[in-house]
Amino acid sequence: MRYQQRVRELERFMKVLVLHSGGMDSTTCLYRAHRAGAEVLSLGIDYGQRLAVELQFAQKQCEALGIPRQVIRVDWRKPERTIPLGRSIEEMATSISPAFLPGRNAIFLSLACAHASGIGAEEVHIGLNAIEFSGYPDCTPQFLETFITMIAEANPGGPQIVAPLLYMSKTEIAALAQNLGVGEHDTWSCYRPQLTMGVVAPCGDCDACRLHEHAWRAIAH
Repeated sequence: MRYQQRVRELERFMKVLVLHSGGMDSTTCLYRAHRAGAEVLSLGIDYGQRLAVELQFAQKQCEALGIPRQVIRVDWRKPERTIPLGRSIEEMATSISPAFLPGRNAIFLSLACAHASGIGAEEVHIGLNAIEFSGYPDCTPQFLETFITMIAEANPGGPQIVAPLLYMSKTEIAALAQNLGVGEHDTWSCYRPQLTMGVVAPCGDCDACRLHEHAWRAIAH
C-alpha cells in the first residue's frame, strides 16, 4: 500500500494516539491533533535516553494541553552511538548518520500500534519527516509504506498510521508549530544534553540542535 502525501483532515472526536517524544516533530503532531478536536493520548517510550530530558518536556506539553500521557518503559541496553557534531544541513543528508539506532522507529511504532489497538484508538500519529531527515532511513516514505504493510498482517484491523509531517521540511514544521502555539524552546531536540551545575541545556552542535536552530531562524526572517 502506497502512503499518500495528502493526509486527510482529522475528524472531531476521533481517538488518536500520538507517539510523542517531546521533540518538535512529535509535539507538532500532538498540538495538531488537539487543535483539530480529536481525543488525543500521548504515548512516550522510556528506553534509557540520556538524562531523559525529552520525557520531561513531553510531560509538560501534555499538562499544558490537558492531554493524558502514558509511558512504556523498555529495558534496552542499546549500543552506544557516535553523535556527529558541527555538520552543515547539506552534509547531514549525504549518508546514514552515525547516531542512527537501527530498528528504533520500527520498535516504537509497533508498540504504539499495539497500545492503540488496546485502547481503541483509530489512528497512530508519528512525526516522521523525509525532508532534511539527517540520514535516518527509518524516517522515509519507503520505511513507512513497508511498515504499514507489515503491521496490517501483525495487527489486523488495527489503527491507521498517519505521518502528517512526512513531506515537510524542518522550516515548514517550525512554521506549523508556531501557528499551533508551540515556541522555539518548548520542545527538546538535542542528542547530547549537557548537565552543568544541575541545569540541563542543549549542546547546540549536534545534528538535532543545528536543524532546530536552522528551522526557527528561517521562519524568523
